[in-house]
Amino acid sequence: MAVALANASFLGVGYLMLRRRKLAVATGLVTLVLVTLLASVAQSVWFEVVVLLWWAALIAHGWLLAGERVPQAAMRRQRLIALSVTVPVLLVVGLLRFDASRIEGSVTEARQKGDCPRVSKAQDEVWLGHRVVAAPPTAHGDQTVRACKRLRTADSSLTTGLTGDAAALKAGFDTLASVLAEPGHKRMVEVTLNRFLGGLPGKNPCHTAAVTDWLRQRPASHNALDRSADVAARTAPAALVGCGDELMATEQQEGARTRYQQLLDQYPSDGLAAKARTGVREATLAIELANVRSLLEDSDGTQPEYCSSPAKYSGAAPYGKGTNRALFYGNDKYTNKLPARWRTTDPAKAVLVVCADDREYGARVQTCLYTNKYVRSPKPVTFRKIAIPVKVYELRTGKRVVDTKVQIDGTSCPSVLHYTAYVDRTPPSKVYVTASDADVRAAFSSLIIR
Repeated sequence: MAVALANASFLGVGYLMLRRRKLAVATGLVTLVLVTLLASVAQSVWFEVVVLLWWAALIAHGWLLAGERVPQAAMRRQRLIALSVTVPVLLVVGLLRFDASRIEGSVTEARQKGDCPRVSKAQDEVWLGHRVVAAPPTAHGDQTVRACKRLRTADSSLTTGLTGDAAALKAGFDTLASVLAEPGHKRMVEVTLNRFLGGLPGKNPCHTAAVTDWLRQRPASHNALDRSADVAARTAPAALVGCGDELMATEQQEGARTRYQQLLDQYPSDGLAAKARTGVREATLAIELANVRSLLEDSDGTQPEYCSSPAKYSGAAPYGKGTNRALFYGNDKYTNKLPARWRTTDPAKAVLVVCADDREYGARVQTCLYTNKYVRSPKPVTFRKIAIPVKVYELRTGKRVVDTKVQIDGTSCPSVLHYTAYVDRTPPSKVYVTASDADVRAAFSSLIIR
């Protein structure tokens, strides 16, 4: 009995009582290896059973070896020695297992609430003694702590993902999925996911729109992570409109129109659809106006690209009754004489774009005879109207509404004809009439006033 009790201490004391020192050392080494493996590698219940069987084998083997009878006084002394060694060991083991069970309970409770800080705080109480006598429970706690560390990494990635970083979003959700695949960690994953989803919508609507785009396109995983798609559907409309508004404010009309149109395509029945339709129209008008401005850029008074490649600006007023203000390009000598109320330099206020070419000889007005000291007989000079080829475009449609030659009338046959001659000093056969500002206005008025 004394040897068996002494061997129950796991310290080989029973063998030392029998003076089996080599056996005590050998079994002690085996015990050390088993306990080390239990605490560090084989942290499972079945390995605990192996250790318990080894413990039982030590007790039984000590019982069998100590078959010789000894005096009653020596027997009592040996049993007291055995009890003095084994009872403290078993008491410490029991207390440590009880404390490990308490810690495991705290970890489990924190895990079920998804409270990773409490998990870490509880598991921090575990020390080597717990790992030796209660390896599986402490191993489960370590596993939960590792899961929490991965969830902290996921949380960091998802926080970065709220800026619209697709790579960070993927990394965060992949980590959540891997932790969720482990039993017992669902609630902790849900808490991390809730923290991320609670950040929607963010302060920047374009970042939020990028996040909701990614969540919407994410393939369903048929687990708790799919709840993010519902949050994205509720958050996306306002984010899309807000992003469109922000892009419009910074003159990024193409991107703004894309966001507005995205809402109409994906959420046509949403309450913000009317605002999105307005946004699409405003963005389209801004894009058209910017394109028209670009085409109307001219250099040195020459005709701009618009005159050969017209484009529409749907926000312009239609070509109709009354005075239709126009943008004039080319032949400034005459078009600059037109009234200010007919003209504008702002495409947003124009109805027409008038492209004027160089003047040509127009219809005959009158022929008169002129002489000079170098000409013996009078020479006939024909006075002709000033013909200016013009193309007129309706800005609203970009269509050419007039393609004609404006005929400017004026006075003819002055008493003295001034001209320049370099070789032949005879008067020219034809010259332009002398047009006044009123004559120029009269010629162009039919284009501008209807």
